[in-house]
Amino acid sequence: MSAETVAALQARGDEVTVLTRGKTAIPRGVRHRRVDRQDSKACREALASFRGDAVINFLGFSHADCELDFDALRGRIAQYVFISSATVYEKPHKHLPLTEETPLGNPFSAYAQGKIASEKFLGNVHGPDFPVTIVRPSHTFGRQWIPSPLSGSDYTVAARISAGKPIIVHDNGRSLWTLTAAADFAAGLVGLVGHPKAAGETFHITSDQVLTWNCIYFEIGLALGRAPHMVHIPSHFLADQWPEARAKLLGDKSEPGVFDNTKIKCFLPEFECRHTFRSAIRESVAWFQEDAARMSVNPQQDRLIDDLLRAWQQVEGSEADA
Repeated sequence: MSAETVAALQARGDEVTVLTRGKTAIPRGVRHRRVDRQDSKACREALASFRGDAVINFLGFSHADCELDFDALRGRIAQYVFISSATVYEKPHKHLPLTEETPLGNPFSAYAQGKIASEKFLGNVHGPDFPVTIVRPSHTFGRQWIPSPLSGSDYTVAARISAGKPIIVHDNGRSLWTLTAAADFAAGLVGLVGHPKAAGETFHITSDQVLTWNCIYFEIGLALGRAPHMVHIPSHFLADQWPEARAKLLGDKSEPGVFDNTKIKCFLPEFECRHTFRSAIRESVAWFQEDAARMSVNPQQDRLIDDLLRAWQQVEGSEADA
């Protein structure tokens, strides 16, 4: 998301400075400061010498991260934009669609709890000398991503589909989910940067297109030219077998992700998501297939999928025998 945001800011004519570890290429015309976010001393020094109108924090995961920024930037910027997450909303959901007023609370995800603590801190320090805007994206993906509820964003699941191998879909695959192209998210975010009324406000920025997980994988299969072999496994079973699935599924993707985007459209009447999932996922697949090196399989993730499938087959076999 950050790369697409930089591109959108540049297209608007803004001068952009990025703070990164220097692991990825920096776009032409962008100022760069090499800083590791985990090095608090170096980060404070870099921020203390920063001069600019707005700061967007894509890497704030805890109260401490935000407190560092507040101490370093208070009184010197016109807007602090914190990228939170839609995982902060209460689980299980009680009402749909989700709005910015939906209560927060996610007992399954330490990531979400860190974001909630960050939002709470920023709400307390928001004021004229540190104006805060909070943005909550949901499942956002760029062209270098193949979305998956379990296996990250690389080509592993796509490779399995292409090879005719089974893939895992949680529960019955009929729960609703929203996937947003990173370029669309960036358009909404950039519209809020410098907006005179955005201070003190919270927004989520998502597509209005809602799909089931079965449909999501059907579209990925269409882009790859092969129908996926989907195996449906209950989320609770997956979480029992692989503890990380507790946060990934019970704390996020097994819950319906349906959002009301009225608020951002009131602030930005021209905003709309221009990419359907079908068009965006085809761009992603095309990017991977441009270079064979990009279509690599993560052996650890591949083995994990096989192990989970094997464990589920044993349960099904035992039930059939009974």
